[in-house]
Amino acid sequence: MPHLRTGRSRRPVLAATLLAVVASSALAAVPASAAVATAAAPAGSPATCASAVPAGTSRVDVELDGTTYPVRVHVPADARRDRALPTVVNLHFSNGNADIQADYSGLDDVADREGFITVAPDAAIPTGDSDLGPVGVWNVPGVPTVAGQYPPAGARDDVAFLTRVIDTVVGLGCADPHRVYLAGHSGGARMASAYACAHPEKIAAVAPVAGLRSGTPDQDDPSAVVPGSCTPSLPVPVITFHGDADTTNPFEGNDDPRWGYPVMQAVTGWARLDGCAAQPRETPVPAHVTRVTYAGCDRGAQVQLYRVAGGTNSWPGSDLDPTATQEVDAASLIRDFFSHRRR
Repeated sequence: MPHLRTGRSRRPVLAATLLAVVASSALAAVPASAAVATAAAPAGSPATCASAVPAGTSRVDVELDGTTYPVRVHVPADARRDRALPTVVNLHFSNGNADIQADYSGLDDVADREGFITVAPDAAIPTGDSDLGPVGVWNVPGVPTVAGQYPPAGARDDVAFLTRVIDTVVGLGCADPHRVYLAGHSGGARMASAYACAHPEKIAAVAPVAGLRSGTPDQDDPSAVVPGSCTPSLPVPVITFHGDADTTNPFEGNDDPRWGYPVMQAVTGWARLDGCAAQPRETPVPAHVTRVTYAGCDRGAQVQLYRVAGGTNSWPGSDLDPTATQEVDAASLIRDFFSHRRR
C-alpha cells in the first residue's frame, strides 16, 4: 500500500500514511481535488459529450441491477468536445476510492496535457471512511478481499459493473468505443486483470500497476492458476509495473490466495494468451528499472513489464508517495503505450 506525502502545491495535501492493504481497512486520506459537480446520465445518447458531461471533474450516474452509482469523470477543459475521446478507466487500490486514486496516479494531469478522458469508479465493498468519503475493495472474481474473506452474498458483480461504466460513458458520446483502456493499482490492478480476461472486446489495452494477474490463483495451491480462469477471446496489449521489494503483492509470489503466483508467471501467462514470441527482450531503462518486452504477438499486441529494483507496492512517478521510484513515470508511459492501441 502506498505511503503518501505532501508535495503538490496546486492540490490540497494528501495524508501522511495509507495503512498496509493486508493489515487494516482503516485509512487516513486527504482533502482532495477540485470541487465535484454531479451530472446524471440522461436518457438516450447525446450527439456529443459536451451536451451531457461538463469539462473538469464531475460525477456520472451508472446503474446496475437497480442501484445507481456515481462515477468520477474527468474531461480536460481544452479537449475537443465534438467527438468521442480516448478514455482510461482508472481503478483504485484496496481501501481507496476514486478521488484518492486520481490524485495518486497522476493520470488526470496527463489527461489534461494529452486530451483524453479519465473515469474513476469506486469499489462497493466498504472497508471504512476517509476525508474523501467511504473507501472499499473490489469484488475480484474468485478471490478473497484484503480482509481474507470472500465477498458477502449479494456483493456487486464488478465485472458487470465495469461493463456498465464503459457502456454508459460511450453512450454519453464521451468515450470512443475503440479507444477505451483500463488501468489500476494493486487491488485495482487485480480487478483490471480480471476484467481483461473476461471482456477483451471492451478495452484496447490494460495497465495493471503492482497487481498483474493472468487468472485466478488456486485456493488450494496459490502458486498455480485455476485452469480456464483467464480465457480472453482476443489478445489484450498489457503494460505493467512491479517492484521486486513489494511486500503487499510480492514479486516472487506467496501462499496467500489473495495474491499467489509470481509476477513473472502472470507476465508470461499474458504473453502466452496473446500469442507472443517465446523469448522476451530485456532493456535497462534508467539505473534501477528494467523493461521486459514480449513482442511478435497476435494482432499487434505486446506485453511489457517495468521491473523496479527495490520497488514497493507503489505507482512509479507518483510525487505523493515517498516510496515510489521517480526514475520512470507510470502515468506517462501508460498513456504512450495506450496511444498506439485501438480495438
